[in-house]
Amino acid sequence: MVDRSTGDVNGLQNDGKMGNNLTVFSYASVVAATTNFSEENKLGQGGFGPVYKLFGFCIHGEERMLIYAYMPNKSLDYFLFDSTRAMLLDWTKRFNIIEGIAQGMLYLHKYSRMRVIHRDLKASNILLDEYMKPKISDFGLARIFTHNELEASTNRIVGTYGYMSPEYAMEGIFSIKSDVYSFGVLMLEIMSGRRNSSFYIADHVLNIVGYAWELWKEGRGLEIMDPTLKDSCTEDQLLRCFHVGLLCVEENAADRPCMSDVVSMLTTETISLPLPTRPAFIAIRNVIVSDITCGKAQGMSLWKGTSGGWVKIRQVSIGSGSKSRDKVVIVEEMTLQSVFDILDKASKST
Repeated sequence: MVDRSTGDVNGLQNDGKMGNNLTVFSYASVVAATTNFSEENKLGQGGFGPVYKLFGFCIHGEERMLIYAYMPNKSLDYFLFDSTRAMLLDWTKRFNIIEGIAQGMLYLHKYSRMRVIHRDLKASNILLDEYMKPKISDFGLARIFTHNELEASTNRIVGTYGYMSPEYAMEGIFSIKSDVYSFGVLMLEIMSGRRNSSFYIADHVLNIVGYAWELWKEGRGLEIMDPTLKDSCTEDQLLRCFHVGLLCVEENAADRPCMSDVVSMLTTETISLPLPTRPAFIAIRNVIVSDITCGKAQGMSLWKGTSGGWVKIRQVSIGSGSKSRDKVVIVEEMTLQSVFDILDKASKST
């Protein structure tokens, strides 16, 4: 797998080893291994460049390339959201994927030399090896914290709407608990086999967090289960994952468990789980969008009207550069997540 970037560097002509045992690949070797960067060998497209099928690196002219291990089973979303391929992911495989991602995030948050906040954990960024073991990928948006640093803030909100925690999406505040929120959303997707924003109840449209909360309130947690899991699922284990997933998407970041607690809760049945509280969502009914064809949220401000039924978002940049304009998006009884979905679709249309 090759991740390409450019810079003013000199080319290396031959394979070799660096002092840190990292392999240096020649450009000719990379071209041969990827069949001249063939589309057939391409695994997917990340936010910071294409991702092909980290052993080392290659420098060629102004290009710098990182060489990763080949992941023959592509990414989790390739299986999870396809009705045919999803049948290859029985409950045992899905639970092992959930646990593997949790262990990987625990390493990044606690055991890595520097604390790493991923900031874009989602199904398409989970690669699967030949044994269907998960590998967390795409660290283009990651931030490094010192072990004494608890949180940071930014005016530039990056990532994927749908997986962003409320405090990050609305205030630009991120921490290890932001990743925990994303992990919770991902857990719910893995259990249900459905994308985040595809749930409908009566005249309401719910994201997966809202749908899961409705099921929790009514004691119908098993209904989150992908129907293809009916014969392979361990119900008690799925309900425990469902419970942990809701704890991870708590509205208040301080109430979410850290990844070490998540791993313990997933793997130790004797640990009692606290009751989750209502996550950050409101059900959608009627949606009114004011003149938005393309845009990206840059400094969002939300509030409810006196009737409690209106939510507004300001400072949505339409276009780019000197041509950008601010627009107001107004929605009625809309989930925060669904607002983000609208903005995400709008930004992709540019």
